[in-house]
Formats: sequence, structure tokens, C-alpha cells
Amino acid sequence: MRNDASTVQSVDRAVSLLQALAAHGPAGLTELSAGVRIHKATAFRLLATLEARGLVQQDGERGRYRLGPSAAQLAAGAAGAKDVTALCRPLCAQLAEEVGDTVNLVVSDGVQITTVDQAAGGSIVASTDYVGRRGPLHATAAGKVFLAEWPAARLAELCGGGLERFTDRTLVDQRGLEEDLRLVRTRGWAAAQEEHETGLVVVGAPVRAADGTVAAAMTVGGPTYRMTPEALPSIAAHVVAAAARASWRLGAVKPG
Repeated sequence: MRNDASTVQSVDRAVSLLQALAAHGPAGLTELSAGVRIHKATAFRLLATLEARGLVQQDGERGRYRLGPSAAQLAAGAAGAKDVTALCRPLCAQLAEEVGDTVNLVVSDGVQITTVDQAAGGSIVASTDYVGRRGPLHATAAGKVFLAEWPAARLAELCGGGLERFTDRTLVDQRGLEEDLRLVRTRGWAAAQEEHETGLVVVGAPVRAADGTVAAAMTVGGPTYRMTPEALPSIAAHVVAAAARASWRLGAVKPG
């Protein structure tokens, strides 16, 4: 498995510029360099190289940049590689090895969540789950990752229908859930501490598509004696980093 230390910085930055153009459309040099947090002179050199290969094109001498015909050719060749599970599987396995606990990749249909892939860690005692298992939005870390993106009116509608209680720690009132989701947005990861299953703690982070929407949630779950409040920030940092790498694989813009 390759890590960030083995990447070539100039290639990495060039890809970020292409992803920014794909996600946001035509843009000028100043806008592009600021958006991906690359020095303007560096961005200019990279864009000139990409333009020479037909991956970007410029409207006039000082015009805005847009994706070129070669980018469309590459996209056509990758049309069959849009499976989120396949793209994220190596990163889930790497994360499970790093943290030693079970890693799940989870999607949502807007009503519930569904586990679509899983990687086992090396711990003898691990969380029990299976691919295809469905779960609630409000009582799971993965579900909260999706709910954190919902508009207030949609969340109110969900809460208005009544939230099921699974344990004595399940958040079943709207105000408590809203406060928890604000924390998710602030720190970039969600936690469910014995809210769905007694004895199980799970943390999750968003895997974003090229348009910035949440395509999936990547989670790590384990028993309470390992997933302690003191350990959660460190575990969450691993999850957030892995989910970010997965997002870049899906076309999300990588800054810097």
C-alpha cells in the first residue's frame, strides 16, 4: 500500500487543479490557486503543462481555464470505475490495520444506512457487523455523518416522526440530536457511544464525491474499553485521514 510519502507533489497538485475544474467549472488562475491552496506561480506552471497535453484549455491569453478534450478522453476510459466500494476497499483495509478494529464503509438511502464493505482489524474482540446490515440514521456514527449534511427542515421532519430508542444513551429528542450534529460539523467526525448497541462505540467520517456531497461514511467500531473518550480523538484522526484519501479517489478536491 502506497502512502503520502511515496507521492510526487507536482503530480498531486496537478490532479487537485483538475479536480477543482471538474467540480466547480471554469476558473481563472487566481481563483484556482486560492481554491486548492497552491502558490499562484506554481499553479501557473502546472496549468501550462496540463494545457500542453490537452487536459485543460484556456479561453484567450488571460482567460479562464476549463477542462480540455484529453480530460474527457480519460474520463471515458474510467467510466466503469465508479464503484465506491471498490475504490475505498484498499483504504478500509489499511485503516483496519492501523487501528486494529473493524472498519465499515456505509451508504445511506436517506431513510437508513447500509454497510456495503467491511475490513476486520487484528483485535481478538471486535465489533459484530456484516455487509448488507441496515441501521438507523440517528443512533449510528455513519448515520450522523449523513444527517450532519441535512437541512434543518428535513431533520425536523425526521425527528417529528419519532426517533426510536435502542439503548438508554440513544438521542431521541431533536434538540439533543441537533447539538450532536453541530459537533459533527465542527470537528469533522461523528461518534455513537453505545447509542445503537450497548458496549459498542463507533466513530465515522464522510467520504465525499467530486461535487462535495457525502457518498459514504467510513467508520471504526470497537468495545467501550478500547474506544474510550481519551482514545477517540486519536482514532478519529485516523478515520478522518482515511476518509479524506477515499474522497480524493472519488474526485473530491485535495487542497494544498
